Amino acid sequence: MDFLKRLNINADSKGISTGTKWLTGSRNKIQSSSPVDGKQIASVTICDKKSYDVVIDTAQKAFLEWRLWPAPKRGEIVRQIGNELRKNKNDLGKLVSYEMGKSLQEGMGEVQEMLDICDFAVGLSRQLYGLTMHSERPGHRMYEQYHPLGIVGIISAFNFPVAVWSWNSMIAMVCGDVCVWKPSEKVPLCGVACQQIISKVFKENKVPEGVCNLITGAREQGEWMTEDKRVALISATGSTRMGKAISVVVGARLGKCLLELGGNNAIIISENADLDIALVGSLFGAAGTAGQRCTTTRRLIIHEAVYETFKKKLVAAYKQLKIGDPLQPGIHVGPLIDKDAVQLYLDSIEACKKQGGKFVVPGGTLTGKGFESGCYVKPCIAEVTNDMEIVQHETFAPILYLIKYTTIEEAIALQNNVPQGLSSSIFTLNIREAELFLSQAGSDCGIANVNIGTSGAEIGGAFGGEKETGGGRESGSDAWKAYMRRQTNTINYTDKLPLAQGIKFTV
Repeated sequence: MDFLKRLNINADSKGISTGTKWLTGSRNKIQSSSPVDGKQIASVTICDKKSYDVVIDTAQKAFLEWRLWPAPKRGEIVRQIGNELRKNKNDLGKLVSYEMGKSLQEGMGEVQEMLDICDFAVGLSRQLYGLTMHSERPGHRMYEQYHPLGIVGIISAFNFPVAVWSWNSMIAMVCGDVCVWKPSEKVPLCGVACQQIISKVFKENKVPEGVCNLITGAREQGEWMTEDKRVALISATGSTRMGKAISVVVGARLGKCLLELGGNNAIIISENADLDIALVGSLFGAAGTAGQRCTTTRRLIIHEAVYETFKKKLVAAYKQLKIGDPLQPGIHVGPLIDKDAVQLYLDSIEACKKQGGKFVVPGGTLTGKGFESGCYVKPCIAEVTNDMEIVQHETFAPILYLIKYTTIEEAIALQNNVPQGLSSSIFTLNIREAELFLSQAGSDCGIANVNIGTSGAEIGGAFGGEKETGGGRESGSDAWKAYMRRQTNTINYTDKLPLAQGIKFTV
């Protein structure tokens, strides 16, 4: 495929880089296959321990120099990275779509998120503000400032193979940190392609070797980073189970974690909703990316007065979904990432049936021409109760649960009554309902929307959730503070030394 050649993706690609230099690594390989057609795309070198130590040592040395670059100069590097990504947007978007399986439109949208965060980070490079406070001691000035942490380890998931890395790395770099990225072993070529693209900027600007590093592998390589005291911050995106394991290991060495974990997101459909826009939000939220977003709509909590009407609209809309090769125009739903994900989807359907769920749009796998990879499934809908065990879990597949409610207070309670707390939404034209949903008595999620769905977060806002979603915040707002250490400074410009709280200490 031409886009692979233009991105310098070869049949046998190296997967370990310190910025512009590629390391040999292990003889073992990751085989990257496309869920679109089942074909092998390329093999990628797995990082061995020797190469890992070279990467970390190089990153440590780079940090000592990079942190001294003025922040706006670091921002200029990120600006140029954004320009290179723009030049490669179409090819990188196609690679995301082909290696991961999301629609081409969504693949392009993910690359656009990278461009947006580069723009945001460039502006941020001149806005790393601290505060000035009044001292209780005369002749003193007190203020706080932020300094970079050091090495930031980034462990990303398959469903957003490039955007989440950029959310972390572009912000971390303007903050003065250096990055080591381990992409998901299911989509390693996206990581290789990104490193190829940004290396040109590093060469032209003589950026210290080791500012932005890539390692490839699976669980073992991630464990090296989480256990490594030289890695100041671990930013990890994945399952709640993975996040709990990482937090224990990193916490034991008193390191820092930024966790973006599972979601079990709900949309409340009020009796006062505009059902037409609610339908669009619910359809994309549930079926987009084949249900493989952390912000995917898993539950619809629908008022009893409009329940049957909205269900009929939804069932009719599901019949119009086009499933197939995501690189082709007009396709709404591509494949799941692999056959393991398909099995999880099928197991979840069976569990839902056993626990009393009633399917109004049945699920199943798709076979035959165009579906040879074995990774294509039907988006499905089941009527359930919120307390079912399967409903309390996040299933990374296009299974949507319908739940009926009577009062807005009941709806909010249902929305909150799951272990996860990432994204939430209400569709209503009633301002009292909207404000209640956004109040202290409302949604307990990190993201709460009114009259838009649960997915599609913007760069300008901090992204993340509460409870078993991990509590981390990435991307916009003041999420940059996670990549820096806060320091309080006091300057005495007098010839006396008054002590705080009026303490007297004479010698």
